[in-house]
Amino acid sequence: MVAVAREWFARDSVELAPLLLGAVLAHDTEQGRVALRISEVEAYRGVGEDPGSHAFRGMTKRNAVMFGEAAHLYAYFTYGMHVCINVVAGVPGMSSAVLLRGGTIVEGLELARARRPAASDRDLARGPARLSLALGVPLAASGADLLAAPFSLHVPASPVEFAAGPRTGVSGAGGGAAFPWRFWIPGDPGVSVYRRHARSHD
Repeated sequence: MVAVAREWFARDSVELAPLLLGAVLAHDTEQGRVALRISEVEAYRGVGEDPGSHAFRGMTKRNAVMFGEAAHLYAYFTYGMHVCINVVAGVPGMSSAVLLRGGTIVEGLELARARRPAASDRDLARGPARLSLALGVPLAASGADLLAAPFSLHVPASPVEFAAGPRTGVSGAGGGAAFPWRFWIPGDPGVSVYRRHARSHD
């Protein structure tokens, strides 16, 4: 694993997303540290070009972080109760981000278990809401710099093998099949169940 500069994240979200696979994201809290290997991601583009993106209709108070510097955290509520987290991509004004859909705990397993006591170890961070809960990331962390405390983000020295397929829950012309921007590590226990229409990449 290597630390990279902010400029490394300043690329299109569809290009960045698979490069984040295998990266280790850690979050320190008063209770301790939890770190996970990113196993599954989805790329979202911006204004006018991606109907599944929160930025599709322009900047709002909610999505303003997506329009800012790369490698910052964009967090949002889903279903009024769960927090999902994203890595901002591109350059300021580009409004793109990569949703962290799944991961595998590699440090702080006991703390992650305490945060999700009913879950099996495999399911601790297997899904976007579960991932943020296992890491202990609150909605208030939106806008935080992922390259500075209490976070750290290290990426693989070379890209890992991955597979790609349609994003989940995307509306608009062609539905999810029109946006094959979901990427995952084949066989990784942190990947969610949905794997239809996959194609493999080296």
